[in-house]
Amino acid sequence: MTSQGAPAGNPGQLSVDALTYVLPPERIAQYPLAERDLAKLLIFRNGQIRDSLFSGLPAELPGNGLLVLNDTRVVQARLHFRRRSGALIECMVLSPEDGRTMEQALNDQGSSRWWCMLGNAKRWKGEELALEKDGHRLSMARSGLRDGEFLVDFRWDGQDSFLEQLGRFGAMPLPPYMKRPAEDGDEVRYNTVFAERPGSVAAPTASLHFTPGLLAALGAKGVGTARVTLHVGAGTFLPVKSATMQGHHMHGEQVRISRETVGRLLRHLGNGPIIPVGTTALRTLESLYWFGADLVLGNDARRLDVGQWRPYGQPCGVPSAEALQAILAWMEAQGTDAVEGTTRLLIAPGYRFRLGDALITNFHQPKSTLLLLVEALIGPEWRKVYAHALDHGYRFLSFGDGSLLWAR
Repeated sequence: MTSQGAPAGNPGQLSVDALTYVLPPERIAQYPLAERDLAKLLIFRNGQIRDSLFSGLPAELPGNGLLVLNDTRVVQARLHFRRRSGALIECMVLSPEDGRTMEQALNDQGSSRWWCMLGNAKRWKGEELALEKDGHRLSMARSGLRDGEFLVDFRWDGQDSFLEQLGRFGAMPLPPYMKRPAEDGDEVRYNTVFAERPGSVAAPTASLHFTPGLLAALGAKGVGTARVTLHVGAGTFLPVKSATMQGHHMHGEQVRISRETVGRLLRHLGNGPIIPVGTTALRTLESLYWFGADLVLGNDARRLDVGQWRPYGQPCGVPSAEALQAILAWMEAQGTDAVEGTTRLLIAPGYRFRLGDALITNFHQPKSTLLLLVEALIGPEWRKVYAHALDHGYRFLSFGDGSLLWAR
């Protein structure tokens, strides 16, 4: 873990054309395994690769390790409306229009306004569309457009929350590379066993392999856990289409970190490895550091709001402990028990990690920002890791197998 140093080089000129590999379609897992912790686990450390199972994770982690878990819950955010003509309009609910937290907006009663992705939008002329089921009705009307996302007004009668309406009418938003509709059971298996805070449209997939028994075994060894929240947005599936990263726009995702977690991270520094579970947990930790660094540096930091390029282009010698101490002092002054905000942080080769010593993660799509993050963590040997996974029958992407990658 690096707590200070020179800035990383500007990754804006990086091209992902070279950051690719051949992923045969049949290697993309379409269904989860019957037992979560029987997924394969690839261990990479000091240039060496070993094969194991997730159920063997307690043997791979030191007793003084700290796992950081993302406790977001995936909501049934995919809605299917039909026009009178029969045309199907698919609506993916993404984020509240007014800057409120996901939890606040999901508790709306009677009406709610959201930014959404619309499939087959050209076939919709803008008239009100509605869904009806068991005496309940949910309608939507289009009211704006921004960067390819539509502002949609939802309305319904009664005292039910918008979250309850999504549960009644919606489907689990399985990733586009799963060539099947959502089925019974996906609302359970596409969520972690510790999912608590609703708001994601994609799962923190590395966490899908954990079971209550595995967590108990890790605890019995002494491995601690801390929780953060990052509500995963649909942007996680967007490929990098621009020639360089300068032209790629990272979508904002809401994060929440409790005072308890900040304090636990501070106490753990120097006392054992911090191991985020999933790229979402890692990006949340690093975003937390930059918020604390801005507080130390006297920058305008009234809330956590980390931009895509924040770490690049200027030195930052704020130690991790000092950044976390500043956050605790800020929370005390604000009278709050949690840091909330938005991150667009891009982690690319050259980035210096402040709060992560290793990463538990699945295998990611070619030419993706998640693969950029993996290269930032372990360097060009990511190619050796992925080649080994392909040669040894690992399953890829959301319902696939996982890896334990120790930083260089």
